[in-house]
Amino acid sequence: MRVAIAGAGNVGRSIAQELIENGHQVLLIERQPRKLRPERVPEAEWLLADACELTSLEEADLAGCDVVVAATGDDKVNLVVSLLAKTEFAVPRVVARINRAENEWLFTELWGVDVAVSTPRVMAALVEEAVTVGDLVRLMTFRQGEANLVEITLPPTAPYVGQPLHAVPLPRDAALVAILRGKRVLVPSRDDPIEAGDELIFVCTVEVEDAVREVVLGPASVERNREAR
Repeated sequence: MRVAIAGAGNVGRSIAQELIENGHQVLLIERQPRKLRPERVPEAEWLLADACELTSLEEADLAGCDVVVAATGDDKVNLVVSLLAKTEFAVPRVVARINRAENEWLFTELWGVDVAVSTPRVMAALVEEAVTVGDLVRLMTFRQGEANLVEITLPPTAPYVGQPLHAVPLPRDAALVAILRGKRVLVPSRDDPIEAGDELIFVCTVEVEDAVREVVLGPASVERNREAR
């Protein structure tokens, strides 16, 4: 893929390095000369420009990018970059960084954002994921499809512990995408049994989260969750 990243700070450079190591072409766009440090990521293209200006994005050939990442430390800039990338250049995938949690509601498809990543939310989710057994933890939201990546760590009392996956009646619009068992990552197969302590990773819509919780953990877990809201 060809990926353009607006913002060459620590976050932007880290994303760039990871993508380059995975074989992708990366362009870093930075408007502050002091942050233009090509020696930090020498394999990337670098452009000194304002990513909020159409002429700069035309120079960057944004229309030829598969993905644009708005990774600056300013939410207003990230929203403008996202909107321009989607509406002016028809970029297929736009990922935006949310810096302030109170701005999260703005990062939707109306602003051209396909996936919004909130560092506070991700950190909170990772804390919950590490300590929560017997409940559903939302790890990430995919805005365009209104779907979430969620995790459930199975307690010994879960109704389908010891049974094969094909016996678990998951609702429509929910898919089990991975099982984390100890240090292993398992690709789910319909005949695989699930075990206490397994971390089940699902992609599902918001509307069926309670249904997933009820099937995997039992009806009592849904009631506990409603009382906690």
